[in-house]
Order: sequence, then C-alpha cells, then structure tokens
Amino acid sequence: MFSSSVCMPISPSSHSLLQPNRNPLQGSKPSFSPLKRRASYLTTRALLSTSKETVLKYFHEQRALKIISGLQNFNKENVASVVTAADKGGATHVDIACDPELVCVSSVEPTAFLAAVEAGAQMVEIGNYDSFYDQGVVFSPDQILNLTKETKRILPSVTLSVTVPHTLSLPDQVKLAELLEQEGVDIIQTEGGKCSNPSKAGVLGLIEKATPSLAAAYSISRAVKIPVMCSSGLSAVTAPMAITAGAAGVGVGSAINRLNDVVAMIAEVRSIADSLGSSADRHSKSEEKSMTL
Repeated sequence: MFSSSVCMPISPSSHSLLQPNRNPLQGSKPSFSPLKRRASYLTTRALLSTSKETVLKYFHEQRALKIISGLQNFNKENVASVVTAADKGGATHVDIACDPELVCVSSVEPTAFLAAVEAGAQMVEIGNYDSFYDQGVVFSPDQILNLTKETKRILPSVTLSVTVPHTLSLPDQVKLAELLEQEGVDIIQTEGGKCSNPSKAGVLGLIEKATPSLAAAYSISRAVKIPVMCSSGLSAVTAPMAITAGAAGVGVGSAINRLNDVVAMIAEVRSIADSLGSSADRHSKSEEKSMTL
C-alpha cells in the first residue's frame, strides 16, 4: 500500500482547496479542429510550465514552508483550520490528504493523482509514510521507484515530490535520492521524526527530535541538484538549521495539526515562517559578504 497527498502553493484563494474545481492546467475539452487542438495543447504546456515555476519559486529562494495536514487526517474542519493557519501564518505551500470532499479521490494507485490535479493540485507527492510504520508497513527503494515512474508516465509535466524513507540507511537514502533525480523528480523530501526519541526537554529535545531529518537533508542535498525539503520533527528552533544543512525548504505537520485552536496554529506557522525569513536574510548577507571579500 502506498500513501499519496497533494500540495499547492498558498494564494489568496487557498481555501478553495476544500472545494473541488476544475484545474485550468488541464485545459478544456479538445476541439475537433487540428489547429485549435494544437493551440490548446501548447497553451496547456505553457500553463504547466508556469505552474511548476510557481511551485518551485520558494524552493529556489531557500524559504519554502509547507504545512502538512496529515495523510490520515480526513476531518474537514481540522484540515480547513490547517489551511487557514498556513495561509494567515505565512506558509508558501499546503499539503493535504487525498479525499473526495477535500481535494481528490483517495487511492493507492498513481492514477488517483489525475483526480487531484483535476481538482486543482499543482504538485503531487509520494510520501507521508509515517502513518503506515505503526502498522509494520515499510517501503522499499524499488517500490518507490516504480511508483515514481508510473506517476511520471501519467503526469509528466506536474511537479512531483518524493519522500525518501528514513527506514533506509543514510547511504541508501542518498542512493535512492540520486535515482529519483534521474527519474525526473522535482523535489526530494526527507523524514525521520518518528524514529527519534528525545531524551531532553526544551530546546535540546527539539534539536534531538530533528536530528535524523537534518542529517538526511545534509547528506542528500550534497548528492543531488534538485531541491531538498527537510520534513518531520521540525520546529521554529530547527527549521533554520535545515536551511543551513542544505535544504531548500521545510515541511511541518504535527507541530501545527496537533493544536486545537486555529489562532494557536497561525501563531506557530508564523513563528516558523519568521525563523526561515531570518535564516534566509542571514544566508543572503553571508553570500554578499563572501562576494565582497
């Protein structure tokens, strides 16, 4: 069994994620005229290209912040609160589970992504495996590669993110990331929070919690040229560390969706967004200083 989710950049119309609508990237029904059909095809390709540039923009700027509602979270009210928090708190992307009343039809097949894109998703993801680990389900590199190939075959122009399982050794995570890059994946996502059991409280505990994902981000980002998203076990304390380690963005889930108050959710997202903004500013000043020297 594989997990799937959909992701979209945050925009003023973010709340429309919860209302199925036709994605303009899919174009209209083809005309019987060959010239009109070709024009529609070229327009759709141009829109897909623009969409990919929009999705990846913040990764290239090393300040992408994706808020994850949770693969098994089908509570519409909670998901709506998470989307609102992501929007108001300053996140750049939001990631929600596949569901007919949220965005798309849920399925363990890559073809489910077609419905997700039809509903408005501009990015699809193979990942969020955490919810399956407790059931004893793990994912092999071959399984992930096969699902990736099938997804690329079905949606060759849609932005694709794939998570590298933390259940693999670090060298094997790097090897899989390299193979995924060869398959045309746009973003590699790390994980690891589930396998970390902090022994300290406070800031020390937060750093311990993020260590596996930070280590993966550091290693993978030095092996591939595509953006790496550091996810799992992150907080406002460790998000800037992920960028320093080489990540182009961070993904945060439980730190937000475990909160019951939307105001608290917004505050937490804002705290993480601000920490990334400060990190980006320091990174930019460091680069400018290096160029001056």
